Amino acid sequence: MTQETLYRETHFSMTVALRTQLFLFLISLSSRMGLSRYIEDNEAADGLYSLLSLDQKRESEDFIFRRPLRCLDMLATDGYFTFVASRPQLACAAFIIAEPSEVISLELSDVNIDCSAGDFIKMFDGWVLKGEKFPSRQDHQLPLHQRYTDYCSSTTPGASSRSSQNVAMVFFRTHSPDSGFTLTVKKLHNPFPCNIMSQSPEGSFTMVMPHQRRNCSFSIIYPVEIRLTELSLEQAKSNELSPQRQIWTGCSGSGDYVELLGGNGVDTSMMFPVADLCFSLSGLAQMKIGCDNSVVRLVSSGNYINRVSFQYRLLEQRELPKTRENALDNFCSVE
Repeated sequence: MTQETLYRETHFSMTVALRTQLFLFLISLSSRMGLSRYIEDNEAADGLYSLLSLDQKRESEDFIFRRPLRCLDMLATDGYFTFVASRPQLACAAFIIAEPSEVISLELSDVNIDCSAGDFIKMFDGWVLKGEKFPSRQDHQLPLHQRYTDYCSSTTPGASSRSSQNVAMVFFRTHSPDSGFTLTVKKLHNPFPCNIMSQSPEGSFTMVMPHQRRNCSFSIIYPVEIRLTELSLEQAKSNELSPQRQIWTGCSGSGDYVELLGGNGVDTSMMFPVADLCFSLSGLAQMKIGCDNSVVRLVSSGNYINRVSFQYRLLEQRELPKTRENALDNFCSVE
């Protein structure tokens, strides 16, 4: 089975195949971050095996899922995850992802680390990949320092955190064998999802922002075609799709608009603006974005109820742009 076929047979909910794909994706990115420096190959294999062999009993209301937490891990289900160090682990991270309409509650217990020796456990509201943060500073409602919860700085025996979107992260370091902790993960319903990391390269979604001055991004970590099927901004400013060269003099001044972004990282403020729209739309508008990350971003002034609906699909190999230079402008194509 080809990778493309595998993608196309995946539903929007996180299947085993998607968990595997995301886990391998994160391993690849983490190797560039330096997180995998202290991780042996057999641990990565064990982590992959655990994703493939999740017990279906977790679907029962009475079943509480438990498994070991690894130095580099991805968690996509509720449960209890226990880390016990067998040797010094100096650069570890757990990526947690939920469905788009969920946020994540994290709680630490049974913590056995030595903060005075340099051990730490930090929970982060979002993801950090290749030094970039999702959501970006511009799109998150909290200042950056408030998005971290540091166990060693906490005045209570445990520590807890709740994400603002469907992704969260835990960084940790231990120097002594047998150090460890238990992480409790719970997913909670979010009535107005904002700043979403998609679990799938294909699907559809609707973002609604009711009278809030806030920016919301839907991030797809694949090159995709995006079709806008509905756009309601309660404010007509134009009647055409603005190309990238006009974005800053066009819709950005209106205060309410949708922009399409492409790039190789996850920070939307560092991505390439592909197009923007600042008028209500009831028909189809579509674009192909040949980047590692494709984003639909809704910017709201707070004066209106803004709504955007869209579909997206993975680009086929023949649709991907052929780069001639090592430049983002050439890598991200628009059709």
